[in-house]
Amino acid sequence: MSVLDVAAAACLLAGALLALSAGVGLVRFHNTFNRMHAGTKPQVLGVLLVLLAMWLHRPGWATAGPLLLVAISQVITVPVAAYMIGRAAYSRESSDDDTELPSAD
Repeated sequence: MSVLDVAAAACLLAGALLALSAGVGLVRFHNTFNRMHAGTKPQVLGVLLVLLAMWLHRPGWATAGPLLLVAISQVITVPVAAYMIGRAAYSRESSDDDTELPSAD
C-alpha cells in the first residue's frame, strides 16, 4: 500500500465522518439557523475531502478536471442556498418552536 493510498483512505474516512456529523446535526438541532449551519459547514468540507481522496486514488489531470468542477460548484452553491434559507427563515420571523421536527415519541 502506497502513501497516496493511505492518504486517500484517511481523506475518505474524514470526509465520511464530516458528512455523517452534518446529517446528525440536521436531526439533532432544533431551529432553522442551527440546522442550516450543520448542513453546510461540515458537508462542504466532507465533500471536498472525498473529492481529494478520489484524486489521490487516481492522480492526474483527466481526473482532476471533473473533480475540480464539482468542488467549485459545491463551494459556490451551498453557501448561496444556506443564505437563501436563512433569509426566508428570518423574513418569516421563525422561532425555535415553529421549525422543530416532529418527535419520534
